[in-house]
Parts: sequence; structure tokens; C-alpha cells
Amino acid sequence: MHQPSLPERPFAEPPDLMAVLRRTQLAAMENLRQVQGRTLDCFGFGTHECAYEVVASGPHWRLRHYAGPGGGAPLLLVPAPIKRPYIWDLTPDVSAVRFCLDHGYDVRLLEWLPPSEQDGDAGVEAYVDAVVAARRAAANGPATSPFVLGHSLGGTLAAIACALEPSLARGLVLLGAPLSFTPGSSRFRDLVVARSKDMARQGLVAGSQLSQGCAMMSPGTFVWSRMMDGMFAMADPAAMAIHMHIERWALDEVALPSRLVCEMVDWLYREDRFRRGALTIGGRRLGPADLSVPVLAVVVPADEIGPRSSVAPFFSKMPAGRTRIIEHPAEIGVGLQHLAILAGRRAHAQTWPEIARWIDDKA
Repeated sequence: MHQPSLPERPFAEPPDLMAVLRRTQLAAMENLRQVQGRTLDCFGFGTHECAYEVVASGPHWRLRHYAGPGGGAPLLLVPAPIKRPYIWDLTPDVSAVRFCLDHGYDVRLLEWLPPSEQDGDAGVEAYVDAVVAARRAAANGPATSPFVLGHSLGGTLAAIACALEPSLARGLVLLGAPLSFTPGSSRFRDLVVARSKDMARQGLVAGSQLSQGCAMMSPGTFVWSRMMDGMFAMADPAAMAIHMHIERWALDEVALPSRLVCEMVDWLYREDRFRRGALTIGGRRLGPADLSVPVLAVVVPADEIGPRSSVAPFFSKMPAGRTRIIEHPAEIGVGLQHLAILAGRRAHAQTWPEIARWIDDKA
């Protein structure tokens, strides 16, 4: 009588217990953030964004065009991909988007979409290509090239894109965006290099995992400074309102492809390839000499992520007379000083008009 053969592996391999626990923890953290976000929405700290239409899209991005009078210079805003873009349009009183619209600029914003599992292999080059694609969708030909404004990692990616394609922009404005990663260029850079560990270059890194990692790596920047800012803001209702809007925004984490995270840490923070002229994108080695457009950098001395020392060494290697640095003072109510340029009341009253004058002068 025929005896059925037994399978070679009759029992499934036991799951990796630590991996299961980690996924469970991350899921619980994401759920908690969503509950906290909905609670703050109920108290009036939700989004108040300007009207826009989506005019183009691509892998993990889409391009917004904001309704406005227009007639002025075209702008392309590039947020950092780690968070939702409405930090550029936080409230009617502190909104970079509204400021630009009120000054007649033709405003478009590159919105990074949450990546899918299939996007886990997207690295620096894929995100730089997205900036290039968004610019091409925003305008046709060098005559209508926009001014590109980028914050934090968004500014870093925008600078690489402008170095890759010099006709991409008429000018580049960097808002707290580091370009130089020499030892001591920023406290955050040194902590990243000292404490970052090897990680897989496939799949996604959850937004809550990124925030937790930053908080553990630099609690002074990402935990205690936010708490102190909240305490100081209690004496100023307007500052406290901005602080709470930023706390709501901070809950809207976005996952990133692990390859992008790894390449940013290795290629930029650890190896400083862009400043050294050794960053290879699209088969070309890029460095300061390739960034030929006029560049304005706005920095906050108290910012531990993108201070003056994170752009000045890069600027010193660029063509003479093409760069300028504006320093903006620390503010109360912005949570992190890294956000002061976008969310600070003093920034919108004093520094943004100076940015506008620089754009108008170059237009």
C-alpha cells in the first residue's frame, strides 16, 4: 500500500520573536500617534492649508499648485520627506506658502507621498530625480525656471538636483539645509556618525522609528528643547498656539525607504561626499563646483541640524559671488529651532521679506 511521503519541512520555522515584538511596538506607537493627532485636531490644532490642485505626480511624489494672483517669479518648494509638508503652511499667521502667494509668486510644492513596500529600494538618486521631474512639470525651459526653496533634507536634495542640472533653477534658497558634513559642522552630524548602526537597505523605516531613533540619539535636541520651548511659550498665547500646531505636525510621521536613510547617513553625514566632490548621481561626480546657481542660505545659530557651519565650508568651494548667508535668531514657540525659519513669527515679519528681496533681485 502506498504510503504518503512526509514533507521535508513539516513545521514552519518559528518566527523571529524580537522582530515580531518590534513590529508590534511600532504598530502601537503609530496608533498612539494617530490618537494623539485626532485629539489635538478636536482642540483646533489641525491643518489650515491653502487651496491647491495636484498638477503632476510620480513615484512617491506629487506636485501641488496653489491658487493665487501669480504674475511674480515661479517658486518650487521642496519640504523634507520625513514629515508632512504642511509645516510650510502651518497657520494663516505663520505660513511660508501664504507669504509667497501674498507677494505674487507662482507657488508649487513638491509633496512627498508615503512610500510603499515597493519603494523601499529608493535611494538618494531616486529622490533627486523626483526633484528634477517636479521642476520639469512645474515649468518648461530655462526662461521659466523657478526659484527652488528647500528646507532641511529637502534643501539638501534640492542642492544636489541643482548641481546635477544647472538649468533646474534661477536660484536656490536653503532653509536650515546642511551641505557640509565635516566633523564638528553640527552637533547632530557628530551624533549621527558616532551612533548610527548598520541597517538593512531594503524595506521601509517607519516614521515613529525614525523619531524614536533621533530622540534617543539626541534627547537634548528632540526632547528637552521641545519641552523647554513649551514651558517658555506658556507666557505667550500666540507662541503657545504655534507650539501646539507644531506638536500636531510632529505626530504626522512618514516612513522613509531604508536605502535613502542609509545613503544619507553613509554618503553625506559620514563620508561628506557632496562637499568633497565625490557624490555620484546619474553617472556624474558632483560637488560644490557644480552648484553654479545663486544660493541663499538662511540659518539659525541655535539650530543643531543645519547651522552656519553646515553650509559655510561648502560655500567656500563654490564660485565667488554666488552665495549669501542670512542668520535668523532663535524664537519661542517653534518647538525645534530647526523649524524657526518656517514657523517663527519673527521669521515671517523680518527674514521672509529679506528672502523675497533676494528672489526679486535675482528674478
